[in-house]
Amino acid sequence: MRKQINNMHSKAHTWLKCILAVICVLFIHFSASSQSERKLVRDGNQMYKDKKFSDAEVNYKKSLDVNKESKTAQFNLGDAYYKQGKFDEATRQFETISSDSKLGKEEKARAFHNLGNSYLQSKKYNESINAYKNALKLNPKDNDTRYNLAYAQNMIQQQQQQQQQNQDKDKDKKDKNEEKKDQQQQQNKDQQQKEEQKKDEQKQAKRDKISKEDAEKILQALNNDEKNTQKKLTKKDATRISIDKNW
Repeated sequence: MRKQINNMHSKAHTWLKCILAVICVLFIHFSASSQSERKLVRDGNQMYKDKKFSDAEVNYKKSLDVNKESKTAQFNLGDAYYKQGKFDEATRQFETISSDSKLGKEEKARAFHNLGNSYLQSKKYNESINAYKNALKLNPKDNDTRYNLAYAQNMIQQQQQQQQQNQDKDKDKKDKNEEKKDQQQQQNKDQQQKEEQKKDEQKQAKRDKISKEDAEKILQALNNDEKNTQKKLTKKDATRISIDKNW
């Protein structure tokens, strides 16, 4: 009986050792991973300060490979994208962060602020305005966000004014083109009328014009008529009956 109890204690002790060993291994693993993650983030931050934004991006991504839940790495990766002019990537990164329900108000406000900046750089002013408003709801005292919101609203106004000016210019251009078209049509009409009038005058002149040959024929006919008339008169004189009385 005592031997069985001793065996049970021995087995329990062995199992306890195994469990402790596993816990130690896991602790060492997570500790090493945590240190590796933090080191990668620290190295990335130093590269970011040195304006080596592409290298910083690589480090932040490596850090997220170790721990994809690292909010610091997520946020700083978005900043690295932004500094490189990768505004679409930055937008997607900050959209993901700002939608995280586990974030505190201040962190979420910062995410919305940077999201607004990313939209602003892409000239998506309406989207940036919404992002800044969300940031101010979480942190109403943030003057930087308030200034950026006013700037985005002003850009919207300028954009609308420019669109209106472009529409006015297009309308003026269209009106001028219509006017020019009407003038051209009137000129063409006047030209056509002149050409038709010229043709009519030419036809009339042709009808009124007597050729030299026709004139000679008419003159010859008149001369013949006159000669015939003279002959007739002469003949009448020759056969005229005398009215003198004979003695």
